[in-house]
Amino acid sequence: MPSTLPEGEPAPVDGALPDEALEKVGSWPFGIYVHVPFCASRCGYCDFNTYTAEELGGGGSKADYADTAIRELELASRILGDRPGPVETVFFGGGTPTLLPPEELVRILQRIDDLFGLSSDVEVTTEANPESIGLDGLQQLRHGGFTRVSFGMQSAAEHVLSVLDRRHTPGRVKQAVGDAHAAGFEHVSVDLIYATPGESDADWQHSLDAAIDTGVDHVSAYSLIVELGTRLAARISRGELPMPDDDTAADRYLIADDTLSHNGFEWYEVSNWARSPAARSRHNLLYWTGGDWWGIGPGAHSHVGGVRWWNVKHPSVYAQRLNDGESPALGRERLDADARRLEDVMLRLRLRDGLPLDVLDDRGRAAATVARDDGLLAPTSYDDGVAVLTLRGRLLADAVVRDLLG
Repeated sequence: MPSTLPEGEPAPVDGALPDEALEKVGSWPFGIYVHVPFCASRCGYCDFNTYTAEELGGGGSKADYADTAIRELELASRILGDRPGPVETVFFGGGTPTLLPPEELVRILQRIDDLFGLSSDVEVTTEANPESIGLDGLQQLRHGGFTRVSFGMQSAAEHVLSVLDRRHTPGRVKQAVGDAHAAGFEHVSVDLIYATPGESDADWQHSLDAAIDTGVDHVSAYSLIVELGTRLAARISRGELPMPDDDTAADRYLIADDTLSHNGFEWYEVSNWARSPAARSRHNLLYWTGGDWWGIGPGAHSHVGGVRWWNVKHPSVYAQRLNDGESPALGRERLDADARRLEDVMLRLRLRDGLPLDVLDDRGRAAATVARDDGLLAPTSYDDGVAVLTLRGRLLADAVVRDLLG
């Protein structure tokens, strides 16, 4: 989770939600996100809420983490009761979730099932670094109910991995994906980063080809963002590395879409491609389509019934609050109709399924007409009452959103 928390009103000590929020629970699909904040080392570009120490004190250690996360799950169950219905998706993110023993991850998942129930076709995903888990661990996860694994590949070029401070070797990813398939995972994804300083078009093409060659059915590709306070930002500010270039990033995106499209992948969100609808990340789609989720862990964000909140960041403080019988929530905000519409436009427009034009006000619909005429929205979809980005529109997605929102 991002390391900077937003401003908002203080969250109640007991974590109670307003009655009007609880009344809406069950109106949308419900998922659970579990943040595991531990990493073997911090990557130079990373601004997420992660920690490398084995022991953080105050119950914030890896050894205690599953029990602490389960306490927050039990808090969520007391607050929500049986309102959400079965959990549709569970996502273990980080950090590196697979630094926890597989049996601990399975124990957390089993407790989610005990407290809320898992839907019969639940999607259960864990992120993993290629070097953080092997065949035995993957078999334990698959046997324990996990259905999907996403590996942080980032690049197949060794010098690019070095700039990103990634520890795995390029060939390790293919072995990890093979292990996941051997363990029985049907859906396996890799994440890639493009426009890293020092990366060439040939490097990026090689990374895409290597990702496809692993046999995954899902690829996420993100342009490198230089976050203030990271080692990468410091190196760029000292002139050791060049700042990523927007035009270069756009060219790399076009290479990605062309390569993936010609190898059986379809885009379904601006930065995500899948071989089939079944291979899409249902958990991320829940975020993008306004569903409800409870975020477990330090710094995790949640959204239930139009109320969004975020937990304290440090694992020790997080653990201490739960040990004291308090909610770990630090602050929250209530989303009014205008805020929800704004988020709906921002997120749904990024999807291949598009944004219904009737979500927009008169000014927004007029802007959509201009965007269609400028080749940013697909004319056929527009005629059907849906705003769907063209390839050029995807390159300018943020600008299109701004125009539609006025």
